Amino acid sequence: MPLSIKTYITNTSLYKSAAKKLNSVKQKGLDLIPNAEFSNEKFLNCVDYIGKNFSSDKQRLVLGATALVTQPVIDYYNKNVDEKTRKVSVARTVAKILAGTATGFLIRYGCIKSIKAFSKIPGEGVPKYKTILTPKGVTDNTTDAFEQYRNALGTIISLGIMLFTNFLVDAPLTKFLTNVFIDKQEEKNEVRK
Repeated sequence: MPLSIKTYITNTSLYKSAAKKLNSVKQKGLDLIPNAEFSNEKFLNCVDYIGKNFSSDKQRLVLGATALVTQPVIDYYNKNVDEKTRKVSVARTVAKILAGTATGFLIRYGCIKSIKAFSKIPGEGVPKYKTILTPKGVTDNTTDAFEQYRNALGTIISLGIMLFTNFLVDAPLTKFLTNVFIDKQEEKNEVRK
């Protein structure tokens, strides 16, 4: 059976030698970074708390807040375009961030809450339909693994839902908010004149 060109090239000693040298250079670069050791108890507790309690819905809020603080500023100070284009760009960026953050947070939050509602521990007084998503053999709902299961399942389902809401909700909401922001800017400019 004849070898493909890709197979031939990757099996040559020259390729293997170059790949080995590249990996060596990468490792030397990584070795330059000092190891970080944190001993501050408050910092470690904060990191631990965030790791255990910030599910994807809260992470989306943090991402949205960070984007809202940074991206419009970048658009506003883009000197490669005229002033009107900058203002429209800022309005569109803010609208995208607000629409994406709001729908992303609400859908993730709703899905995680729904999963928690239908993954109760079977027992007395718990209807069978509320245990539909509970894994077999789970008897304690306070374990970290069970909580991570609920968060992960809620996040996966929300990602599936957001495949549709990006087109059905985010895009129209972004367009609406952009138009509102541009209209407000134009009103403000007319008042100044």
